[in-house]
Parts: sequence; structure tokens; C-alpha cells
Amino acid sequence: MCGIVGYIGTQQAAPLLLEGLTRLEHRGYDSAGVAVVGGTGLRVAKKAGRVRDLGESLPKRFAGKAGIGHTRWATHGPANDVNAHPHTDTDGRVAVVHNGIIDNAAALRAELVDGGIELTSDTDTEVLAHLVAASTAETLEEKVAEALGRVEGTYGVAFVHADFPDRMVVARNGSPLIIGVGEKEMHVASDLAALVRYTTTVAHLDDGEMATVTAAGFTTYRLSPNGPAAVDRRAAAVDIDPSDYDTGDTTSFMHKEMREQPAVAERVLRGRLDERFGTSHLGGLELDARELRAIRRIKILGCGSAYYVGQMGAALVEELARIPAEAEAASEFRYRNPIIEPDTLYVAVSQSGETIDTLLAIQEIKRKGGRVIGVVNVVGSAIAREVDGGIYLHAGPEVAVASTKALTNMFLAFALLALQLGRVRDLSLAEGKQLIAALSELPDQIQQIVEREDELAPIAERLAEAASLFFIGRVRGYPVAREGAQKFKEISYRHAEAYQTSELKHGPLALISTEVPTVAIVPDDELVERNVAALHEIAARGGPLVVVTHEGVDLGGVAKGDCFRIDVPRSVRVLDPILLTVPLQVLAYRAALHLGLDIDKPRNLAKSVTVE
Repeated sequence: MCGIVGYIGTQQAAPLLLEGLTRLEHRGYDSAGVAVVGGTGLRVAKKAGRVRDLGESLPKRFAGKAGIGHTRWATHGPANDVNAHPHTDTDGRVAVVHNGIIDNAAALRAELVDGGIELTSDTDTEVLAHLVAASTAETLEEKVAEALGRVEGTYGVAFVHADFPDRMVVARNGSPLIIGVGEKEMHVASDLAALVRYTTTVAHLDDGEMATVTAAGFTTYRLSPNGPAAVDRRAAAVDIDPSDYDTGDTTSFMHKEMREQPAVAERVLRGRLDERFGTSHLGGLELDARELRAIRRIKILGCGSAYYVGQMGAALVEELARIPAEAEAASEFRYRNPIIEPDTLYVAVSQSGETIDTLLAIQEIKRKGGRVIGVVNVVGSAIAREVDGGIYLHAGPEVAVASTKALTNMFLAFALLALQLGRVRDLSLAEGKQLIAALSELPDQIQQIVEREDELAPIAERLAEAASLFFIGRVRGYPVAREGAQKFKEISYRHAEAYQTSELKHGPLALISTEVPTVAIVPDDELVERNVAALHEIAARGGPLVVVTHEGVDLGGVAKGDCFRIDVPRSVRVLDPILLTVPLQVLAYRAALHLGLDIDKPRNLAKSVTVE
């Protein structure tokens, strides 16, 4: 969740580190710091608050051509100047920045205290600096390897040492770390966003790997009980546009990414629709027709919005392919000792490809002999490298914490998967062609919705004034309601709860009042009459309503009361959920804008959750 940057080369490091940290602000953080190595040794500056606060507090002479920086999201100890990274040893010779959690930190801290070391912070990270400083090994690589050999847990780490000013040493175990190759300079980061302004030639470290980084290049090692062993790790160019990390003419990344949805939806479909045979082409699955037919169950794993879109995907698979499918929170999966079935296809969903809960679930599946594919947005990410095959989302970098364009492309990826599975089973050619035609229309239909932002703004502002909201839907509409509630919670800080419409009268109806609006998902499907009946129950109790529906749906007398209506374009029923979801994104965005909140950096949250 935190951010790491590093630089070594011919330029002064501090300005580059600060710029890199600014580009990682979307990951979520509460303090920031930098350390540089120069002619006067090691110097450290850190501060609770924003990166700009750190920049304003830096000493005028903060020179050094090698350095590391960090944005911290508090886990061990509160957000303050002392707990901010980098952390140093007692003599101020070693500095370290760290993403992840050291599980045996308490035991290591006790050992250091018993040895006469005075610890100054509450963090787990500080022990790393002291362990490296205490090592009697001759090289920095050996010192770091020895220290990491005593650590249990997850980490992405970068070290600098006053006695080795020509290098930094970095390592990874469960938390992403990327090396960027420049001209007589090298960069390190936990996210491509911090690198793309300087280089698009990068190398991703794998778990259990360490690297020495100098201005001339890098050398990679595999950590082992016998010490670091050299491995061949090469840098490669990534296809990425640095402008993707700028807001352009929009007010925020979320706003920009909502507006990009029609284009990225078209991109994920491009080249994957086969109109002749009414199917889809997903070569990344590495499954032929015989293997696809052998699948008897689909299990989808994700966290947050990825989990909710996984529920939408499970419904798509069941309806189109008639295969039992379900979605489950990846964060809970491995802790219940799951039964891994040989004829089940497991699908891991993650925008970043680094979500630790999902990655650990994948490893549990593979440990037990299961087959798992990924639905991810980041090429070269940990999940993309771990799975047996997958579907890339091609949504481009998504910076805002609240997912919009990646979620839309996740849904479309599931539609493509369900279509391919359906066509090797009982879905007819005509049905396949009908679905392809509907998929081809979706980008334009999404465009129609996002263009209505100003029209939806007054509705959003009304919802923003409520302290608590209900989101309701049935069958296909329920995961839409869950995702809508998630968006409101994430960026408007309003309590929002999602329920199946049918469950209202089994308890939650007691909370309906004039002060509690309900956002109802009412597609024009086989349940429309049931859904409208529930709206009448809410209206009869004075509950304000916002109904997301299709043109022509008769809401009866409900529409004459305290009710706003939002009509979305029609598609085939299985694709309706994504069109019903887009206006909820707009409502959440405009509600947060009305409240004057920092939309891209919601409190307590991060874009990529890399700690359990």
C-alpha cells in the first residue's frame, strides 16, 4: 500500500525522489521521507503529512546522488515523524524503506533491545536497519541478505549505506519492486507511475530476489540459506504512455478514468470477438476446446470491487455457459482450508496484479494442484506471473483508488470468458452472434451515460446530504448495488449498505425513513414487477428513492413521490449490469465533489493493497 522510490546516477537525488513520491500519492499514505548518500554521509528527512510538506521542510543543502524515498501507510505505530520511513540504525549509517509486514518483528525488537540497542520508533521496519548495521559481512549485498534471512513476512525493501555510496540494494518478497534503467542512472519504485517520466525500460523482481543497483546497471540474486546466488534478470521495454499518469484537462484521475471507459471498453474487446463463429478468442487462457469442456465449476476470487464484479462475472458464466459459478472474497479463501477440485477453474481478479490477499489465494490453489487464471490490468505483475494463463484488461494505468475503467473491463473480460465457455457447450451460434453485437454496442452506450454527468449531479448532491444510504438489487442487480455502495463509502465517506431487494422486509425495512435514501437497481427483466413492488414498500414509509432502470419501465405511483429516475441504455440482459453500474460511479464522484473531498486519495485507503 505504501510507495517506494530510489535513484542513483549523475543528478541530485532529492528532487527526483520527491517527484517520484508525488506520483505515488494515489497509493495512499500518511507520512513521507527521503534519505540521500553524499559527500557528507547519509542524510534523512521525514515528516507526517503530504509529500509537499516534506518538500517544504527539506534543508537547503540536502545533497547526494543516491537515495531512497517512501510514502508510509501506518501499520505498526501511529502516523508521525518518528514512525515515517526511512529508518536508520543507531549510528545513522544505514537507511531502509519497506513495504509489507515483518511477522516476527516483536521477537527481533526484543532481541535488539536485550543487546543494548535503543529503538526509536514503533515500526516493524526499524529492525532491518539495525540488523544490517550489526552484520559483520564485507559487502552490502551480504549484509542485507543476512538480515533478510532472519525476517518472516512480506517486504519490498531498499537500502542505502554511508559506507557503500555507489550502490543501493533492493529485495522483494510479496510486495512489488521494479528497477528502471536509464542513461547512466537507475531508478527503483514499487509502481510504474514513479518511473515512466524517466524510463519505460524496466525489470520486475520476483519474490525471493535481491538486486544491487548502481548508476551503471543492476545485478540480480536469488536469496537462499547459503547466501545470494546470481540469477539472470533482464530489463524490457513496457508499452506505456507517461501521459496516462497525468489528469490532463480533468479535475481528478477518477473523473478522467470514468471518461475513458468507452475507449478502454472498445480496447479490451478489440481482436477478441469472432463474429463468424459467434465466439471469443482468448489465447492467454492457454486452454483448448476440450479443456474448456472439461471444466465443471468456476470459482472467482477478488477483493473489494474486484470481488463484486466477480459476482457479476459468475452470473454471466452461469447464464451463458450453464456452469456452476460463484465469487468469493480472496481475503477469506485460504483461511477456511478450501477444497481444491481438479475440474474447477479458478479465476483471480486484480487491477494491480499485486493484491496480496488474492496472490496468497492463488498460491494456496496451486499448492493443492488447482488451475488458476488471472484477470489483471498490469503486465508483469506478481499475479500475472503466478497464474497459469489469463486475460489482460488493457484498461491502461488506473490511478484513482476508486476503480472505474478497470472494473468495466473486468466485466467485459468475464463476458468474453462466458461467451467462449458457452460456445463450446450449448450456446447456439445465433445466440453467440447476438451477444457479440451487444458487446460491440457497449462502448457507445457507456459514452451516453458518462455524458450525462451534469444531469446526474443534482441527484448526487441530494444523496451526499444523507448520513446513510441503502443500495438494493436482485439477482444481476445485487452485485451492482454492492459496487454502488462501495463507491459511496470509498470516496464520499457516507455509510452505504447494499441488500438484496427481497431481503428488505426481513429486517432492513425498519431503517427506512425520510432521512435514508435508497438507490434501487431495477432492470427491465423477469423480476421487474417484484422490484417495483419493493419500491412501493419503501415509498409508503417515506423513503426517498433513486431508481436506476430502463426507459419504459413503469414505476407506478412511486415516480410521483420523492423519487429520481435514471434511465440507462438497453442491452441484452446478461450485459445490463455494467450499464447499470456506470451511473453509480458518476453519482459517487459528484457526491464527493459536492462535499469537497479529495476524490483520488480517500482517507485510510490505498490503490494497491499489498499487506494482509
